[in-house]
Amino acid sequence: MISTLEVTDVSATSGVCCASLVTEPIEQAHAEHLAATLKALADPARLRLLSLVASSADQEACVCDLIEPVGLSQPTVSHHLKVLTEAGFLSRSKRGTWAYYRLRPEALTGVADFLTV
Repeated sequence: MISTLEVTDVSATSGVCCASLVTEPIEQAHAEHLAATLKALADPARLRLLSLVASSADQEACVCDLIEPVGLSQPTVSHHLKVLTEAGFLSRSKRGTWAYYRLRPEALTGVADFLTV
C-alpha cells in the first residue's frame, strides 16, 4: 500500500526572529544588535558562567554558587553576569542579599537560528 506524506517547507523563516545568515543580507541595525549579542558570548568566563547557569537545577543559579567554579572574584563574576543579562541570555532576580540568574533559552535559540545554514 502506498501512502502519501505531507511536505513541510522548512526553508520558510516564519516564526523565527530573523532570517538566516545565508538567506538574505541583514540590515545595519540588526547587524549591530547581533554583534553586541555575540560579543557577550565571546569571552571564556561568560561562556562558562552561561553553561553553569544552564546546567543548574531549573536553569537558575545564585551568584554565590558561581564564584568558585570559575575562579574569579565576586565583582568580576557579577560584571560578566551583568553583560550576559544585558545581552538577554540571563534574567536576574534579587532574593535577600543575593542575586539569582536564570537562563533565557529563547536568546540562545535566536542566535542559533540566525547562524544555522
